[in-house]
Amino acid sequence: MTLVPRPPVDRSYGNLTIVSNVSAESGPYVGAMMRLTDEWVRELIFAGVLTAGHNDLNRAHVALFRYESLDGLRPTELADRLRITKQSINDLLGHLEQHGYIVRDHDPTDGRARVIRLTTEGRRLCATVRNHARSAELQIAELLGPRRFTELRATLETLADALRPTPH
Repeated sequence: MTLVPRPPVDRSYGNLTIVSNVSAESGPYVGAMMRLTDEWVRELIFAGVLTAGHNDLNRAHVALFRYESLDGLRPTELADRLRITKQSINDLLGHLEQHGYIVRDHDPTDGRARVIRLTTEGRRLCATVRNHARSAELQIAELLGPRRFTELRATLETLADALRPTPH
């Protein structure tokens, strides 16, 4: 079987035209490739968390410790940020509290609300997550090489800035 290169396909999106040898129908789409990379990073972090001795956590608990910190947030803010129900977030936080990673204190600005505070063990877990996220980034940098990694990081920073939800 001989592989024949496809002719470039032009796709226009307003002021942006994409020229690619991959047709829009064949994929994989950028989102799918980004998800695959995200899943790899999450698995690397989770394996590191288990290796560090946090065997009382599952992937959903560890996902709460991604950038930015949950310390100082109200549970409702965290649920909104992660796009999960308040009941789910409170179940996850209850487990973290029972195992000594967080406490839920009264919010000094609103006596009815609670605010999440990391304990010493929670800060240790947060540092473990950050260290393994950094390790994943270094592995990606090694795979891509310095120039391509710098371009990737700059492009992702641009996307993150453009797509970051605005506060209500």
